[in-house]
Amino acid sequence: MRLRVEFTTEPFDLEEAPAHALVARQVLEAAELDAVDVGPFGNTAEGAADGVLTAVDALLRKALEAGATRVSLQVNVIEDASGEGER
Repeated sequence: MRLRVEFTTEPFDLEEAPAHALVARQVLEAAELDAVDVGPFGNTAEGAADGVLTAVDALLRKALEAGATRVSLQVNVIEDASGEGER
């Protein structure tokens, strides 16, 4: 099974990336994921279910430790390369 996670961390800072946003980026870049897109107002990553769920666990723990007061996320099952994904 493949998953896609979309998330944001708060509070926002339009002047510079806050520590919790930088930590979130580091977690995703170090994770065993196929695709990562980090942006100023939202982030996405996708990969095998185990990799995504492990990254989400680390992301939540580390972002909160780094000062995030809110983490909003959505996880979706996506179609895998063979076309056999679940919906």
